[in-house]
Amino acid sequence: MLNYFQILILALIQGFCELLPVSSSAHVIAAAKLMGVKDMSSPEMVMLLIMLHTGTMFAVIVYFWSRWKRDYFSATGKLRWFILQIILATVCTGIVGLGLKLVIEKIFMRHVEHAEIENLFNNLPLIAGALAAVGILIIYAGLREDKTPRHPEVQPSHSIWIGIVQGICLPFRGFSRSGATISTGLLFGLPKQKLEEFSFALAVVLTPVVIAQEAHRLIKAHALSGQDSVLHLLKPGLIGMVLSFIAGLLALKLLSRWLEGGRWKFFGFYCLAAAVGVLAINYYVK
Repeated sequence: MLNYFQILILALIQGFCELLPVSSSAHVIAAAKLMGVKDMSSPEMVMLLIMLHTGTMFAVIVYFWSRWKRDYFSATGKLRWFILQIILATVCTGIVGLGLKLVIEKIFMRHVEHAEIENLFNNLPLIAGALAAVGILIIYAGLREDKTPRHPEVQPSHSIWIGIVQGICLPFRGFSRSGATISTGLLFGLPKQKLEEFSFALAVVLTPVVIAQEAHRLIKAHALSGQDSVLHLLKPGLIGMVLSFIAGLLALKLLSRWLEGGRWKFFGFYCLAAAVGVLAINYYVK
């Protein structure tokens, strides 16, 4: 397992990448590989990855709370509509995500003993391919951003498609969830600020489910030994969560204005470059 200094480094990477549509998970996995981690699919490492993400999600809640309160909590009708769209998108995400999980584990990984979707976290070429794919999507959406008719609010048809795309992202580290969902909305002509609020609200709803799933997986993996307490198992992740929360708040203060004024397609070009970098890391760590 990583030491606390290494966890700090990963928390800083997670914190500074979370707001960017460049897949924070891909960056953390690549960094962990460079630190000598052999198995990113182990319950301990996946739980750490999820808890790092959770820390930045709390930072995002702090950042977006005033916007959500202004745009949705000020009127009962707006809040009800917002919650309805979140539920609709999340249901679509669950259907697609679980369906992909079963297809991958039962068909594509049928020859792997005890196959789990988390095994894909070790596949750096797959992560590089996912980065390249989302990079192309971001570039395409960015090029179309000023040409698509504008819609002021997220509608049910938009929520369904955004939820479907989010479900496709779930099994694949590197396929940036925020990059893909915001790009999908941009292709429908939705305003970027509304899409940021909606995309990160979806992540806040999704995160507790993933935490519960991975915590169960971690505790189950150690149940046979009977030596590790739950607190001992979760301690690295909890420390990482606190550190990534602090890093995320700092990153939000430094990056928020630049992000909102930046051109969306440039993030796509970065993802393509990052894909090449991940392939280079894969060659280096072999």
